[in-house]
Amino acid sequence: MKRMDQINVIPFIDIMLVLLAIVLTTATFISEGRLEIRLPESKAQAQSDSERRLEIAIDADGHLFLDSKPLSLEQLAGQLDGLSNDTPIVLRVDAATRFERFVDVIDELKARQLERLSILTQRS
Repeated sequence: MKRMDQINVIPFIDIMLVLLAIVLTTATFISEGRLEIRLPESKAQAQSDSERRLEIAIDADGHLFLDSKPLSLEQLAGQLDGLSNDTPIVLRVDAATRFERFVDVIDELKARQLERLSILTQRS
């Protein structure tokens, strides 16, 4: 009988590659926004919907972004003018943002009767 002095690592490598493939296919690679915004915490769980939504973001310095494009409050008002009342809007506001900036955006939405608003928070 042949003596075995070495360990065969080929089956071990095969198993590791299969496990790596399983991990990579089941992992989610969806990033929630590309802006560096630290969301406030909440205990409520948000519902996700699959329809097209408009995303407004405010970073820690108070800069506004509409679908990741920077703009001023006046430009945001112009963009909101053409929207229908049932357009879903997602608002992402950094926890360090001045509350006044948040209120400015809410005022613009209310002036145009855009009330399908979701405010993103981070689960605590």
